[in-house]
Amino acid sequence: MSNDFYRTSILPYAAVIIKICRAYAASQEDFEDYYQEVCLQIWRSRANFRGQCSWSTWVYRVALNVCLTLLRRKKSKGHTYFSSDALPDVVTVENGAFADEQLNQLYVAVRHLSEVDRALILLYLEEKSYGEIAEVLGTNVNNIGVRINRIKERLKKIINERFN
Repeated sequence: MSNDFYRTSILPYAAVIIKICRAYAASQEDFEDYYQEVCLQIWRSRANFRGQCSWSTWVYRVALNVCLTLLRRKKSKGHTYFSSDALPDVVTVENGAFADEQLNQLYVAVRHLSEVDRALILLYLEEKSYGEIAEVLGTNVNNIGVRINRIKERLKKIINERFN
């Protein structure tokens, strides 16, 4: 991967990629693996970008698909720590990416959601419009608001049960 491609096509979207990877990774090591794999897949599949959506939407889709694929691989290999009942409440802190306690609580709660609900709430937290969320997830825009409200309530409940 060239430095120019990374600097111009990935780095401006690093914050989004990091958020997606954190929502699906259970440890610092997983996070680093996920981030690296997302960047690699963006580079490998860059020729597949046809301009039918914005580059940021496409990067989001690639990142989400990579994380979901890696998550499913871990599940199929017998790693069950991603199930909602077995998720760790403590995340490894090494380089600071997992250092903010309140943010860690949010990510722990988000990891208790289904894969689709995680993606939906991450898009919402990125302040994407309902139309953009529907486009990324390939769903109908009409039910996005209702689902977001239900997810927010579920997150509040998870945080209250686990951390209060």
